[in-house]
Amino acid sequence: MPALCRDCLTPFDAGQRCPACRSPRVIAHPELFDLSIAHMDCDAFYASVEKRDNPDLRDKPVIIGGGRRGVVSTACYIARIKGVRSAMPMFKALALCPEAVVVKGRMDAYAEASRAIRKMMESLTPSVEPLSLDEAFLDLTGTAKLHGAPPAVMLARLVQRMETELGLSGSIGLSHNKFLAKVASDLDKPRGFSVIGRAETADFLRNKPVRMIWGVGQATQAALDAAGIRSFEDLRRWDRRDLAARFGGFGDRLWHLARGQDTRSVSPRNPVKSISKETTFAEDTAHDEILDGHLWRLAEQVADRAKARDLAGRVVTLKIKQANHAIVTRRHALHAPAQLADTIYREARTLLDRARVEGPFRLIGVGLSDLVPGGAADDGGDLLDPSARRRAAAERATDAIRARFGSDAIIKGRALR
Repeated sequence: MPALCRDCLTPFDAGQRCPACRSPRVIAHPELFDLSIAHMDCDAFYASVEKRDNPDLRDKPVIIGGGRRGVVSTACYIARIKGVRSAMPMFKALALCPEAVVVKGRMDAYAEASRAIRKMMESLTPSVEPLSLDEAFLDLTGTAKLHGAPPAVMLARLVQRMETELGLSGSIGLSHNKFLAKVASDLDKPRGFSVIGRAETADFLRNKPVRMIWGVGQATQAALDAAGIRSFEDLRRWDRRDLAARFGGFGDRLWHLARGQDTRSVSPRNPVKSISKETTFAEDTAHDEILDGHLWRLAEQVADRAKARDLAGRVVTLKIKQANHAIVTRRHALHAPAQLADTIYREARTLLDRARVEGPFRLIGVGLSDLVPGGAADDGGDLLDPSARRRAAAERATDAIRARFGSDAIIKGRALR
């Protein structure tokens, strides 16, 4: 059976240890060197970046998120052992793991690490489809001659480079389509490498729960439960037309996924549809200066993401959650695409002033959508605001200083409120 040492990258016939370096980190599979669709998922990405940059955190449970009223963005594996999960309310996470160190996220650091990983992936193949900052699909079909090695070897080399050059680890799923590649990457984490071949697809899926299908949330799971569908075996008993009649277009997709079929190609051109950031307050507030300070910080974070992706947006969105949990959103289309924090903040501030919604508020968020390439941005082009170009130039200069001396080199006064 074909096998590969994940430490020295030596291919060999199956065995428990590598014959070259004696490492037990061996991956063996009959189709190992025949498959080329992969999913790479970084291991606890945000928390791993924080541990890399602060060695004092290395052996401690780390949670990335806001205050006690916020939610968990991600958690390291030490915290996950205690039951902490992404999107869990912070108070519940701290009840499960009171010794955890809570770290406020640093999106600029995560975006920088993501760009470095993306560059490594693109050195293997131009067919890279990012799903988020920390995961992506790769199609390495036809790259064996270029690299002088099959895709499995290049993927193992990729995660090696991530560890040695960036201090970050990732898990690989390798299969014959995107659906199964993503399923495989979740089978063995962290630092995993799992393979699902064509020949074993039906047997592999048979008794697996349908909740492992990407995109099946609580509402969909409840609908499937009501139909008596809990496993892939249950799903395969349904006629294709009956599934489509009950679940619409998703039903037809379920019929194919039940058989391990996924014809979607890896597309590097899937556009980012929106960029947003929100914060949940430790205490409900209607204090204008506090809200204003948060608006600026959120606008700055949205702008940083837009600049990192070289994007601009035509629509600014404000989201607020009242004390009674009612959510209100307001949107405004700009006269020209924008990517600067100053523009995003001013539009969000105007939306808040015009919303006429009574506080106090639990949450506030800012978003940018209807995205276009960054080169289309014209933040300083408002003839009704003569100082706009001056503020735009000042923000660009601030960005240059921060890029050289760090994100805290210059801080706006309103951000301190």
